[in-house]
Amino acid sequence: MAHAYTFRPMTRADMPLIRRWLDAPHVAEWWHDPETLEFVGGDLDHPDLAQFIVSKDGQALAYLQCYQLGEWHLSFGPQPTGTRGLDQFIGEADMLGCGHGSAFIRAFIEELFVRGVPRIVIDPNPANTRAIRAYEKAGFLPQHIIVTPDGPALLMIRDP
Repeated sequence: MAHAYTFRPMTRADMPLIRRWLDAPHVAEWWHDPETLEFVGGDLDHPDLAQFIVSKDGQALAYLQCYQLGEWHLSFGPQPTGTRGLDQFIGEADMLGCGHGSAFIRAFIEELFVRGVPRIVIDPNPANTRAIRAYEKAGFLPQHIIVTPDGPALLMIRDP
């Protein structure tokens, strides 16, 4: 049976939860920038970014952001108009290794494709093998290493 995930728009009231998740060792390993919490909280009203708390059976387990490509993403190269990017992490350590990452990403992007989004891109750190495996299970295809303002990343794409 498929997992039923909900994607609730994040609010300022979620900031303590996000702080707890960002402080968890398995998240901090990849989301370690000290400004991340302020960046996430400061972008709640940004028109090019939608942020969500992912839940399963009423339990919050992950953060997901979906964004329009902009100047920060020039290293992604030319992409079809309307392409969206994703970033996510599973905040609850006991939810790691259970297949939730690839499952909720698949569920989320299938909705984007239904709405006409032509492509989804994602750019994990090349050393983050756990994330790369989850993205491959969600149907993303590795392209090549790019250099972003945050450093090297593996560009991965998923088309409908």
